[in-house]
Amino acid sequence: MTIQKILLVDDSKTELHHLSELLTKRGYAVRTAENGEEAMKRLGEEVPDLILMDVVMPGQNGFQLTRAITRDPKFSHVPVIMCTSKNQETDKVWGMRQGASDYVVKPVKSDELIAKIKALEGAKG
Repeated sequence: MTIQKILLVDDSKTELHHLSELLTKRGYAVRTAENGEEAMKRLGEEVPDLILMDVVMPGQNGFQLTRAITRDPKFSHVPVIMCTSKNQETDKVWGMRQGASDYVVKPVKSDELIAKIKALEGAKG
């Protein structure tokens, strides 16, 4: 599986800008959403190859959104990487239980994120 289209879901414009820039420079096509509602709207418009999901957001949090996405047959094939400042092991375990494929702690190290994306490409391909 090749990952080209990535949906970034984060309520922080700074984080969206930072991650968009990082991923665009690596050749990925990036779309963004600032909350769960917007993320679902984006998914309805175009199914991405990967979703990077923040956890702490107003309204539906990233755990709830990940669960909703990964349990929906239309999107269950789309891997989700949790991308959050919540760095407790329990948070990571909970994220994976909701259906996340991986977990990255902010501030995101670009090499670590790209390595995780590449690992997903290898795993699904």
